[in-house]
Amino acid sequence: MAVSLQVIYPVSDGSTFDFDYYLSTHFDLVGEHMGPHIAATTVTRGVAGGPKTPPGYHAIATITFADQAALDAAMEASGPVMADVPNFTNVNPDVLIGEVVS
Repeated sequence: MAVSLQVIYPVSDGSTFDFDYYLSTHFDLVGEHMGPHIAATTVTRGVAGGPKTPPGYHAIATITFADQAALDAAMEASGPVMADVPNFTNVNPDVLIGEVVS
């Protein structure tokens, strides 16, 4: 069964997020270190939380893996990716690992 890793960057007072760095440099690291294990990626940039409501999230990255073994292998290789997070945000991201059901 496919599994996904979602990394969710919530907006809070004083939070910062360099989206240009995130898309270029950070995702280059994701590809370099975790890429061989990844089936697909989607990055969503927060633009609104509803009509006339600011976004609650800077970004959400959804990374899909063929199975739990692929996710485990990617996580073992993720050290440099994790170490890069302070280079583009001061947010402590939320993480959701789940089964892809559709």
